[in-house]
Amino acid sequence: MSKPSVLFVCVHNAGRSQMAAGWLRHLAGDAVDVRSAGSEPAGQLNPVAVEAMREVGIDITQAVPRLLEADVVQDSDVVVTMGCGDACPFYPGKRYEDWKLTDPAGQPIEVVRQVRDEIRSRVVALLAELS
Repeated sequence: MSKPSVLFVCVHNAGRSQMAAGWLRHLAGDAVDVRSAGSEPAGQLNPVAVEAMREVGIDITQAVPRLLEADVVQDSDVVVTMGCGDACPFYPGKRYEDWKLTDPAGQPIEVVRQVRDEIRSRVVALLAELS
């Protein structure tokens, strides 16, 4: 069986989806193909999200916000949306999860840490289901 692929989607692909991708890469290694994208990608990552991940030893500074494209959704086994609502495309036969998470944009580090830790617990649960 080929390794599962997971796509994390949020509006700007600068905070939540990048933190989730960082966690999944960190926890799963090469066992899962990890992708992230945004319906309206930002020009850069949220620096507070980068700092919150650095605090737990995960470097996401190489990540770049990417535009969500249909083929990426079609090539993914699991699509995790984070507050992008109707902007997230839907394809039959895909497994979708919608994670209701606070948008870390403009939030202080204390709030972003809470979001980071909630994302970690959800990624751990998702990884357990995939393996």
